[in-house]
Amino acid sequence: MTDTIQMTRRSILAGAAFVGAIAPVVQASFAYADEAPPAKMKLVDLSRLRREKIELVKPPFVHAHAQKADGPPKVIEVTLTIQEKKLVIDKEGTEINAMTFNGSVPGPLMVVHQDDYVELTLINPDTNELQHNIDFHSATGGLGGGALTVVNPGEKTVLRFKATKAGVFVYHCAPPGMVPWHVTSGMNGAIMVLPRDGLKDGNGKPLTYDNIYYVGEQDFYVPRDENGKFKKYDSAGEAYEDTVKVMRTLTPTHIVFNGAVGALTGQNAMTAAVGEKVLIVHSQANRDTRPHLIGGHGDYVWATGKFANPPDLDQETWFIPGGAAGAAFYTFQQPGIYAYVNHNLIEAFELGAAAHFKVTGDWNDDLMTSVLAPSGT
Repeated sequence: MTDTIQMTRRSILAGAAFVGAIAPVVQASFAYADEAPPAKMKLVDLSRLRREKIELVKPPFVHAHAQKADGPPKVIEVTLTIQEKKLVIDKEGTEINAMTFNGSVPGPLMVVHQDDYVELTLINPDTNELQHNIDFHSATGGLGGGALTVVNPGEKTVLRFKATKAGVFVYHCAPPGMVPWHVTSGMNGAIMVLPRDGLKDGNGKPLTYDNIYYVGEQDFYVPRDENGKFKKYDSAGEAYEDTVKVMRTLTPTHIVFNGAVGALTGQNAMTAAVGEKVLIVHSQANRDTRPHLIGGHGDYVWATGKFANPPDLDQETWFIPGGAAGAAFYTFQQPGIYAYVNHNLIEAFELGAAAHFKVTGDWNDDLMTSVLAPSGT
C-alpha cells in the first residue's frame, strides 16, 4: 500500500508539472492546495434559519423534494463521501479505476431552492489513495469551493455556499494539476437549484413534473495493451500514466450514461406512463452532448440549464456544452420503449451513450397508426 501511495504521489507531481508546462495560467488558478482561506472572512449569522438534512440517492433517481419552496431560505445539509473503486463499464468486463462521489457515476443530484444555503460535508476516507475536492458551478467564489475543500485521505471538510442562481449545474472534483483525470474518472455530478416559486414556461405558467430522472453522461479513456485489449490495473495511481496518454488523444473509448454501457437500458430502463410529466436532468462535465428522445420531444427545454431564461419549446434535439447541465420537460403521449440518446449516433450506438424509457398506457391511433403493414409485392 505504501509503495502504491508513493507512486501515486509521484504521478500527481508529474501531472502538475505537465499542466504547468502547457498552461501556466491554468496551473496558477488551481495552485491552492497549501493555501489558507482568506484572512478576513465576514461571518454570517444563519442561526435563525431552518436546517434540513437531505439523504441523497443513486442516479437516475432523485431524493424527495418540494418543487416550490415552503417558506424562507433554509440551510440544506448534505454529505458526499468520496469512494475510489473499480467499476465494470461494459458487458465485456472492461474496468475503470473510478473516482466517485457516494460511489456512483455520476454523483447524486442535489435539489435545493434559490437563496437556500448548501452546507456540504465532504469526506475523504483513509482507505482512499488520492487528494480530492469539489467545485460547484452553482457557487460563487473560491473556484466554486475547490479552494476551500481540498481533503487528503482521512480528512473531511465542510463548505457552505448560497445558491444564488436558479438552474441545473455541474459539480466535479478539481484537485491541483489533476482536474481532467479526476473528472474523466467519474468524479462529477449535478445540483438543481429550483426557483422558489417553481418552474414556469415562457409565459409565467407553472410547470409541475410528476417524476424526475438524472442522466449523467460520462466519457472514459481506458488504455489498451499491444493486442488492442483493454488493460486492468490494481489502482488509479497505477493506471495514471497510461490513462493520461489516452486522454490526450481526445478520443474516448466509452461514452456512457450513468457509469456503464446499458446502465439505463433493458431492466434498468427509466419508467413512465402515458400522460406523465417527466423532467430529465442531463449533465456532461467534460464534453459537448446532444440529447434526443426518439419518438418524443422536449416540450420545454433549458439546454444550458438556467431557469431564469425562458425554455425553448418542442425541441427534437438540444445541445448541452461540456461542463454544463440541461433540463428537459416532456409529457409522454404514447406507450412503448423510447430510446434516449446522445444524437452523435456513433457515440450512442458504438460507444454506449444510450438509455431507455419504458412507458405504459393506451396507444393513440390519432397520433400514429399503421395504415398498411409491410407486405410482399
